[in-house]
Amino acid sequence: METKHQKMPKVAKVKNKAPAEIQITAEQLLREAKERDLEILPPPPKQKISDPAELADYQLRRRKQFEDNIRKNRTVISNWIKYAQWEESQKEIQRARSIWERALDVDHRNITIWLKYTEMEMRNRQVNHARNLWDRAVTILPRVNQFWYKYTYMEEMLENVPGARAVFERWMEWQPDEQAWQTYINFELRYKEIDRARQIYERFVITHPEVKHWVKYARFEENHGFIHSARQIYERAVQFYGDDHLDEKLFIAFAKFEENQKEHDRARVIYKYALDHIPKDQTKDLYKAYTIHEKKYGDRSGIEEVIVSKRKFQYEQEISQNPTNYDAWFDYIRLVEGEGDVDATRETYERAIANIPPAKNKQYWRRYIYLWINYALYEELEVKDYERTREVYKACLELLPHKVFTFSKIWLLYAQFEIRQKNLTTARKILGTSIGMCPRDKLFRGYIDLELQLREFDRCRRLYEKFLEFGPENCITWMKFAELETLLGDIDRARAIYELAINQPRLDMPELLWKAYIDFEIAQDEPENARQLYERLLERTNHVKVWLSYAKFELNNQTEDGMNLRLARRVFERANENLKSSNEKEARVLLLENWKEFESAHGDDSSREKVNSKMPRRIKKRQKIIDEDGTEQGWEEVFDYIFPEDEASRPNLKLLAAAKSWKKNVDIVPVENNTNKENEETDENNTDKTGEESGT
Repeated sequence: METKHQKMPKVAKVKNKAPAEIQITAEQLLREAKERDLEILPPPPKQKISDPAELADYQLRRRKQFEDNIRKNRTVISNWIKYAQWEESQKEIQRARSIWERALDVDHRNITIWLKYTEMEMRNRQVNHARNLWDRAVTILPRVNQFWYKYTYMEEMLENVPGARAVFERWMEWQPDEQAWQTYINFELRYKEIDRARQIYERFVITHPEVKHWVKYARFEENHGFIHSARQIYERAVQFYGDDHLDEKLFIAFAKFEENQKEHDRARVIYKYALDHIPKDQTKDLYKAYTIHEKKYGDRSGIEEVIVSKRKFQYEQEISQNPTNYDAWFDYIRLVEGEGDVDATRETYERAIANIPPAKNKQYWRRYIYLWINYALYEELEVKDYERTREVYKACLELLPHKVFTFSKIWLLYAQFEIRQKNLTTARKILGTSIGMCPRDKLFRGYIDLELQLREFDRCRRLYEKFLEFGPENCITWMKFAELETLLGDIDRARAIYELAINQPRLDMPELLWKAYIDFEIAQDEPENARQLYERLLERTNHVKVWLSYAKFELNNQTEDGMNLRLARRVFERANENLKSSNEKEARVLLLENWKEFESAHGDDSSREKVNSKMPRRIKKRQKIIDEDGTEQGWEEVFDYIFPEDEASRPNLKLLAAAKSWKKNVDIVPVENNTNKENEETDENNTDKTGEESGT
């Protein structure tokens, strides 16, 4: 028995598994498939039918196709529309009408069916059929404005004006939107029915009570020359909305109407009425229109009034948002003051000072306190109501928390006001109360200045004594007290005051006090006393400026035998020795520079050479940067000074000086290699580092 061997098919092996150069995505495949579906197929060949039997057969087949499509899905309206339009193309109007009616039975709320059906009737001049269809459509779907528009348009095209008007009236009973009313009005205007259009407007503004419709109604009257009626419409609109629902657009239109009629006074009254009755935050455009009107037709006062009212509105907005915005209050008050209305200004001041800062922190009260100051000055200088001014000052002082902080300016202004009113005793009581309640340097100084102007020197002395009891560390007070005694010619008393001052254990600016004491002795021509003061000062401090001032004093103290130069040179020498022992290099350098200038101007060659030999050399060295926590942050370069006098006593400085002189004297042989300059700089740097480390 023979067996047939069946060969198994060979599976192709992919040798190259690398991706193809052009990748085809699933999206691309789907897109190409869709494009093929959308390809425009060639039109079918035209059929020529010449036999009635063939035509009947064709119509039968087409009707069967349409009926089958409808039977498959009755809700697809496009099948009904195609079927009816095909019957219309076959001049079978009755059959098409039947199909449309069947479609309406399926979906009587489909707008497209009604529109296509009526358009077919109108195309075939079946006016009564079309009219009946429109009646049925607007009865079933009265909110579809498209039916009403086409219905009225058909009647108007048929010149059936009463019929079109009747349709419009039926439409208006449903209170459609504003465009429908405007269409009705335009219809009447095309036939010159002004009264009918006016009646429609009357119903329109009641049905849709919006400002733009009232304005449109008034402009209708204005355009047709009924100026009085237009003005009455604007007035009715203002009354219709009342005071609670006024709109700036209505008043702007009303004012512009009056402006067009050259009634500028009427327009101005309208603007003012609107600004008084409409909330300020809703009058932005109204202010703008009012300003433009006044710039065109108003005078200077009118323009200023508009600008002032607009700025008032802006300030009211700012202070309503932030009542403690005192800068806005200042601007607002200044604006109100410019109008000259005292009552309005006082009311604004009272409103402003009622906004007390929320916290008892002086920095929050600094701007606020100036409201009180300006209020008091306004009452005194502008209104000249002195009793009210006194009440303002008293109210302000009662408001301030004096135990926490106070304002010396208020106390002083109140006292100065009483002096202007010739109430000296009251002014002294005010200042005395301020010093007893909350003593401050400014209060003491103000009280002392007052008594000085009155030439009450005994009172000044007592006040200075109280002042120094309050603040004995205040050097300015000691100096002013001594100056007062000096002016009064009591030199011993002034000197005693200075002595008491410099012996105080704590002073805020002792250098100024010592300088004033020394200048006082110099002015009294007592150089020995001044010299003793310098010596006493040097026992307390070793500052270089004291030495320089001492040297300058000795230099300026002219003598016939040149003793002043020797004394000044001696001061420089002593200063150098003291600063040398204290190791203050910067101060010592400053001293030597001034000494050098002194010798250049007044010395000889030997003295100049002596000073030059003491001048230091400045070197640069490195030192470690150490943080507060003790960690090293790197190195920094600093400058140091080496004095020749110090080199003699320190051997390492001698070694450093020898290294420096060797570096200057050595001759460097040039090499033709490119690295010659680099090697030379490296040697110099190494030498500098060696010298600096030795110096350190």
